[in-house]
Amino acid sequence: MIETWRWFGPNDPVTLSDIRQAGATGIVTALHSLANGIVWPADAIAARRDMIAAAGLRWEVVESVPVHEDIKRAAAGWEEKADAWAQTLRNLADCGITTVCYNFMPLLDWTRTDLSYELPDGARCLRYDAVDAALFDIHILKRAGAEQSHRADIVTLARERFAALTPQAAEALTQTIIAGLPGAEESFDLDGFRTHLALYHDIDAPQLRANLAAFLERVVPVAEEVGIRLGIHPDDPPFSIFGLPRVVSTADDLQAILDMADSPANGLTFCTGSLGVRADNDLPMMLDRFGARVAFLHLRSTLREKDGISFHEAPHLSGDVDMVAVGRAALAAEAIQGSALPFRPDHGHMLAQDQRVDSTPGYPYIGRLRGLAELRGVLHTLENIG
Repeated sequence: MIETWRWFGPNDPVTLSDIRQAGATGIVTALHSLANGIVWPADAIAARRDMIAAAGLRWEVVESVPVHEDIKRAAAGWEEKADAWAQTLRNLADCGITTVCYNFMPLLDWTRTDLSYELPDGARCLRYDAVDAALFDIHILKRAGAEQSHRADIVTLARERFAALTPQAAEALTQTIIAGLPGAEESFDLDGFRTHLALYHDIDAPQLRANLAAFLERVVPVAEEVGIRLGIHPDDPPFSIFGLPRVVSTADDLQAILDMADSPANGLTFCTGSLGVRADNDLPMMLDRFGARVAFLHLRSTLREKDGISFHEAPHLSGDVDMVAVGRAALAAEAIQGSALPFRPDHGHMLAQDQRVDSTPGYPYIGRLRGLAELRGVLHTLENIG
């Protein structure tokens, strides 16, 4: 398997030299400075590719080419933006980059309520707290009908917690949720989020699924033509938040997406952390089922908390993900495909020096270094002794 590492570009506090020293050979990145909906210029792609190559690494995966909100909503003119997206695929392929990760989550990319949750051993991690999410939804966002979207016990706890919340804590929670996490494709202030949320008022899961199918119908033929494999990323978290529909959360969702365009170019980014949040997702079984169409792997683990909704990032070999079983299924998928699959250690705890330097939330150096080493050990063992 190809060991890769997510890098956010020249301003990332983790350098390409750091990544090479970690033992990874591939880079997962994007042209994050470019606005959503425009064509990525071929010269800009080539310049980033050559920068990575000069460090002794290879740009293996694009994560992500953002899908414009107009496409997700099938708003007037969405076809033009989809065609621009497809042209970016052509430009990437011309530069030798042939795996593209993307997502179809409305408005918010991956979402957490705490970026520095302290664990008993002193490590810090990302967390999604169902009570804080409800508190924001009901008492800060003040979304109509929000209370009906949350369990009664969660609503009660949110009301009690809000009563004791300081303005500073309310602002911090708001910024954590809507200001955009690393790699996120959109960021908002509160009024802007309300405005954009209203645009989804009449879009439910079936409609969002239909919009995704229309998008794939337009771009998959281009991906096929130029030899690119697309990998849609699961919803994170894999359930509806703030009334927004989700359509990439379960095995049935993944099957429906693959059926939309029965082509090797229409594939999956299999993220064990996102899918693993749901107790009803059997990850090894899903990898066995969909392995031939997996283009890219994100390997991490989460731990579901007592309320059954909240979760936090666990060490890569702990939590609710059976990483040994996942690794075995991933190697079987690779064998079926007949070529090496890229994977990356997704997210990591902030450990030791990570807490004393400028660490990107979810993407610290030491925490991911530990994750990569653990995953490398699991995969090496499975490859050699089964």
